[in-house]
Amino acid sequence: MKQRSVLVVLFDGVQSLDVTGPMEVFAGASRFPEVSYDLRTASLDGAPVRSSCGLTLVPDGSLADAATPHTLLVPGGQGTREPAAGLVDWLRAHGPRPQRLVSVCSGALLLAAAGQLDGHRVTTHWNLCDHLARTYPAVEVDPEPIFVRDGRLATSAGVTAGIDLALALVEEDHGRDAALTVARHLVVFLRRPGNQSQFSAQLTAQTARREPLREVQHWITEHPAEDLSVEALAARSRLSPRHFARAFRTETGMTPGRYVDRVRLEQARRLLEDTTDGVAGIAHACGYGTPEAMRRAFVKAVGTAPAEYRRRFSTHPAGGRATTR
Repeated sequence: MKQRSVLVVLFDGVQSLDVTGPMEVFAGASRFPEVSYDLRTASLDGAPVRSSCGLTLVPDGSLADAATPHTLLVPGGQGTREPAAGLVDWLRAHGPRPQRLVSVCSGALLLAAAGQLDGHRVTTHWNLCDHLARTYPAVEVDPEPIFVRDGRLATSAGVTAGIDLALALVEEDHGRDAALTVARHLVVFLRRPGNQSQFSAQLTAQTARREPLREVQHWITEHPAEDLSVEALAARSRLSPRHFARAFRTETGMTPGRYVDRVRLEQARRLLEDTTDGVAGIAHACGYGTPEAMRRAFVKAVGTAPAEYRRRFSTHPAGGRATTR
């Protein structure tokens, strides 16, 4: 049996779900034959810590006494803003030792302060990405993905993204079947790739203030296969194309074309994940016109072709493979 040891760092002000989410994933995987994760928690001095929601967590011991784990996981929480004296020093000294170094949400701030993220591509909660980039210019911060793998380093966005990352690590260690079973047990979906955006198009874009533009936003989402050119959308909003394009960008923060691209990509992802429809039919339903056009869009945005995306993330893997090309 191949056992992986996982050590989770605890501190006052930790986000409890950043701790328990990944731990439940690893514990669930350990119910499989031939799968074992040795889970340990440790605070700086071994004393109980109070989480950001008021829950008291009792660690297994102190960081000073903890053996070097295979995977060291640093959760986030309010306590990352002003960490306890000595915590950053411990991470600086011990961070390079594990085979995998993982952060959830604002745990990336602790790793950055300890110099563990310099020269690496990372992510964190969207609300902290600018702060992380400004404070630690040697770190390459990508605000888009829900999690990022860069060699032995893995960083993730907020709470649920930590679960996504933990599932990806289980899949890496023990295969898709084990990870999928854990995901089903936790009633989550094993289908969010790391490079999926932290926001959907509707959440990334601001909601337009003016009613005609808001109606156009909703219409785009509900009709991705229609003519969504600037001219057609401007006519629907009863504005000139130039006025519409300028107003849409001002009020939503992105151009009409980029908004349409995101909506179509999200719809195509959902259909690839949730249905066994053929790639050609999905391309038509999402407004791409041809499978080749959709393939180019996927390769550019996701880094993989639709067929491979479906193979990895479909909830109907057998049916999905049968209908792709």
